[in-house]
Amino acid sequence: MSTPPAPTPPSDFLRELVTRDRAAGKHGGRVVTRFPPEPNGYLHIGHAKAICLNFGIAQEFGGVCNLRMDDTNPTTEDPEYVHAIEEDVRWLGFQWAGRTYYASEYFERIYECAEQLVRKGKAYVCDLSAEEVSRARGTLVTPGTESPFRGRSPAENLDLLRRMRKGEFPEGSRTLRARIDMAHPNMNLRDPVLYRIRFAPHYRTGSEWCIYPMYDYAHPLSDAFEGITHSLCTLEFEHHRPLYDWFLDNLDIGHPQQIEFARLNLAYTLMSKRRLLELVNEGHVTGWDDPRMPTLSAMRRRGYTPRAIRNFCAEVGVAKFNSLHEIALLEHVLRDDLNRVALRFLAVLRPLKVVITNYAADQVEEMTAINNPEDPAAGSRQMPFARELWIERDDFAEVPPKGFHRLSPGTEVRLRAAYIVRCTGVVKDAQGNLVEVHCTYDPESRSGLPGANRKVKATIHWVSARHALDAEVRLYDQLFTHPEPASDAAGGDFRRHLNPRSLEVLRGCKLEPSLASVAPGTPLQFERLGYFCVDSRDSRKEALVFNRTVTLRDTWAKVAAKGG
Repeated sequence: MSTPPAPTPPSDFLRELVTRDRAAGKHGGRVVTRFPPEPNGYLHIGHAKAICLNFGIAQEFGGVCNLRMDDTNPTTEDPEYVHAIEEDVRWLGFQWAGRTYYASEYFERIYECAEQLVRKGKAYVCDLSAEEVSRARGTLVTPGTESPFRGRSPAENLDLLRRMRKGEFPEGSRTLRARIDMAHPNMNLRDPVLYRIRFAPHYRTGSEWCIYPMYDYAHPLSDAFEGITHSLCTLEFEHHRPLYDWFLDNLDIGHPQQIEFARLNLAYTLMSKRRLLELVNEGHVTGWDDPRMPTLSAMRRRGYTPRAIRNFCAEVGVAKFNSLHEIALLEHVLRDDLNRVALRFLAVLRPLKVVITNYAADQVEEMTAINNPEDPAAGSRQMPFARELWIERDDFAEVPPKGFHRLSPGTEVRLRAAYIVRCTGVVKDAQGNLVEVHCTYDPESRSGLPGANRKVKATIHWVSARHALDAEVRLYDQLFTHPEPASDAAGGDFRRHLNPRSLEVLRGCKLEPSLASVAPGTPLQFERLGYFCVDSRDSRKEALVFNRTVTLRDTWAKVAAKGG
């Protein structure tokens, strides 16, 4: 898959910085970025912004972007996540330089750098437990306390580090720490841990290692090994930047520049892989690709287009301060894209039988319908029309309320791309339930005939009962009723704000027959109902399943305003 053509680059502080660096000849004018996810979960919409920035800036400035798995934690990482990350990046429309990189492939070089720091007296082996190290760090207003093992000699530390690597000490009994400043106002520089003992196999290196580098140590080294010029990070790493620089200043391996930008925060959404994993493991959703999740795989399954997500990231822009973006903005950008590309079809989700009593029982006509009025090149299709039809139950009222302009006894409506019909009566069962509606049609009201332009107050959609496809349709809405479900303001427990109406499953829906051959991922509009797609996991030829991507209008804002 080729990288999408770059739009005119927007102006923001990241691009202005890169422009200045190139003009000054910094890094020899090279631009090398990286997208470095940890493979401990699936990517979500927040990662899409980082992907678009890293790959987009590299592309705009004639550089390259590396895809690197920062896989330094063997207990949480899995090849499943690696494959999912690669698939998501490709789906968004980007391609990385050469191969996929891994922090784990640098384990030996990272370890050699640790020995170098030890020999320089910049690192030491500490026997304090994790809890003791945490307590000794102090607070934001009080300095930390130096470890009693801080004064070990380089020779003793080097011997202990090598024995740690050989597996001679119990897990958690020793760590390697940087010797910086336990009174530093930035707590990240209070002798941070570089290595910990962990007897756990790694998905790539197996049992070769029993000590693993911490992220804050491995990340800047991996950047330097790859010749990264601009290490773009989200704002939570701003206070880690002095530590990033400290490692590179004390090791002669090159010095990328870390720059921070505001992460993408979306209302009514969890943006933490840890909490998303809890949703999956606790059964609140059906998996990482449940269409209610904010993961890219879930959005793909729900019918989002990669272009819409890229456009949303561009619309949000690049800032230096975190803010919360409304879900309505994402859906507006999505509708704008789908309106241009989605093929139109007729579908009836809550069917009510209509019998056209003056239409021959054995007659079938083909009605011509436009596939997309926004795209003339999309052409048209033929739809069968017969005596018995399905319409939406909401499109009929036996006793119509004020302002109701759809079908009711004695009134007329136009059937989309077909005839005008008049309701002449209804049929009910023994319990008084409405079973079917009887109508007559005007033979002269079809397109191209004398009565085609006759005015009626409403046009409704329909499906021929004889030719209809049966399908299950899933109506998805937001998963949470609070705009910040995991915040202190929301009580801290996101589970309290799960939306009980986030999924409605409709069975026995009736679809026009041309939908039988639509492939998963194809953007569709069910006229008057919303945008939909074929479910890529559950739909089969003999049991069709469709997901609602988004409504035609922003209905969620109204629901949220009423308190869910």
